[in-house]
Amino acid sequence: MKRLFIYIFTLCFLVITLSTNSRADEVLNVLDEAVKQYKSGDYSGAASNLEYASQLIRQKKSEIMKELLPEPLPGWEAEAADARTLGTAVFGGGINVSRSYAKKSATVSIDIVSDSPVMQSLVMMINNPMLAGASGGKLETIKKQRAIVQYNESTRDGEINVIVGNRILVTVKGEKVDRKDLIEYASAVDYEALAKN
Repeated sequence: MKRLFIYIFTLCFLVITLSTNSRADEVLNVLDEAVKQYKSGDYSGAASNLEYASQLIRQKKSEIMKELLPEPLPGWEAEAADARTLGTAVFGGGINVSRSYAKKSATVSIDIVSDSPVMQSLVMMINNPMLAGASGGKLETIKKQRAIVQYNESTRDGEINVIVGNRILVTVKGEKVDRKDLIEYASAVDYEALAKN
C-alpha cells in the first residue's frame, strides 16, 4: 500500500512538473523556430513567432499578476479575477488583470495594467501635481506609492490611480462606496510584489 502511494505521488509530481515545464518549453521552441526562420530569410515568419512568444510570456505574467489582486475586505464578496493580454497591435500591447468586489449596493473594481506604452501620459500626470489637480484629483501617498485620489462625497463615487515603478497602473474605482473602503482596497494591493513583475 505504501509503495502504491509513493508511485501515485511520484506520477502526480512528474505530470505537474512536465506540464509546468511544457509552457516554458513552448516559449523556447517558438523562439528557436523564429531564429531558424530568421537565418533562412523568412523574416515574416520570424516576426510572427516572436510576437507569438511575447504573447505566451505576457499570458504567464498575467496569471502571476492575477494572484496579486487582494481578497475581499471583511463583509465584502468578490468575483473571480480576470486576466487579459493585448498584442502590440492593440494600444501597443500590455497586460490587464481585474477583479470586482461588492457589499450590498456598494461596488469596487481593481484594474492593473502593465507594460503598455499608453502608461507614459499617466506617469506624467501623476508626477506633475498641477496636472493631477486640474483633473479634480488630490495627490496622496498610499503604501509609499504616489496616488491620485478623486472622490465625490455626495454621490459616494471615486477613483484612485497609482503608478508602480513607472510602468504599472493600478486603478481602484468605487460606486456607492465610502472613501475609507476605497482607500482600504487601494492599500490592500501588494505594490512591492507588483513592482517585481
